Amino acid sequence: MAAATTALRIGVIGGSIAGCAAAVAGSRAGADVTVYERSGAELQDRGFGIVIPPPLHRELVGSGYLDARMETAPVATRVWLTREPGGRSTRELARQSSPVTPCNWGLLWRSLRAGAGSGAVRYLRGEPVTSVGTAPDGRAVVTTARGEERYDIVVGADGHASRTRQLLAPGLTPEPAGYLVWRGAIPLSALADHPRELELLRGAWVTLGFPGGHGIFYLIPGAGDRLLAYAIYGRPPASPGVDADPGPYVSELAEEHFPAAWAEIVGHGTHRTTACHPVADLQVPRAARAPLLLAGDAAGVSRPHTASGAVKALQDALCLERVLRDEPTVGAALERYADERTAAGAHLVELGRRMGRAQVEGTPDWAAMGQAEVDDWFRGVLAGTRHYLYEQPGAGVTA
Repeated sequence: MAAATTALRIGVIGGSIAGCAAAVAGSRAGADVTVYERSGAELQDRGFGIVIPPPLHRELVGSGYLDARMETAPVATRVWLTREPGGRSTRELARQSSPVTPCNWGLLWRSLRAGAGSGAVRYLRGEPVTSVGTAPDGRAVVTTARGEERYDIVVGADGHASRTRQLLAPGLTPEPAGYLVWRGAIPLSALADHPRELELLRGAWVTLGFPGGHGIFYLIPGAGDRLLAYAIYGRPPASPGVDADPGPYVSELAEEHFPAAWAEIVGHGTHRTTACHPVADLQVPRAARAPLLLAGDAAGVSRPHTASGAVKALQDALCLERVLRDEPTVGAALERYADERTAAGAHLVELGRRMGRAQVEGTPDWAAMGQAEVDDWFRGVLAGTRHYLYEQPGAGVTA
């Protein structure tokens, strides 16, 4: 499509990570891109910690999607912990080789936003889209308060509650998993009295198992010093209040189930940010149909155990750029995108469900497990599936 791409017009609905990445992709492929972001505020303070596969991070930096100066906190090892039976001390179960590149959501968005600020991209903040339709010539029509614009492709990057998705998959809504995830970020001062835990986190990301759930902990860059990011999965409290301040319940959960040191870190730390979300998943039957294309959570939501929300959005963008460059027509490009990204999304949704069943809905007897048991158990969870977090279950790491 190289000759025709210079005249291509792409509209992107949503200016978060998926939208900015798609805008960079379209711009790099030679298209004129307009991003419609409904929020009038900057988005850099939204979100928490995320992780990216190291090879993907290198590819994004090398190809110009991300600034090489964007801070990350790479680690190479996953450590499994639980509470010692009958006590409050920490018991280490296993170590596995699991290289990841943790990032701060806000820093990642800021780097992508800078890339989407080139001359070929208009980023319209505070510009909600009221409707998307199709003109008689097959092009897409985007309507906002300022009027109508026509595009060869419209990318729906408007998140898990995507309105654009309804055009390709009417009535499709996320399927609840029946449990919640509590996310937060805590300044490293919370670890000041816990040097062993801090030393561990400087070289590893941690999974802490407890009856009915588990917690994930890792360091991310912050404004100045690093932050401790966490995601804790478990059943809803007896008195539901997802929209209430999640801090108190997380502290109660930690006090009940965590080793003393980890309970103190979570319970006494000043939470920089906290949020609670129901866990759910969905996958569209087809991620594109000319002139529409879905990216990021608009196309599919996997349970966050796969750590693939931002990763999938970035991979969607790389695929979009590739098909725009390689295919002779818009229709052919979107068909190839749909083939590749629909299959990838379905793979993640199924893996996330298996991981949720194993780590929340039917947790093992964590305290009875050691290195061999953890490795065998998780090979069963993966069931032959490959995923960047779990390339080598069984590749133990010496402490």
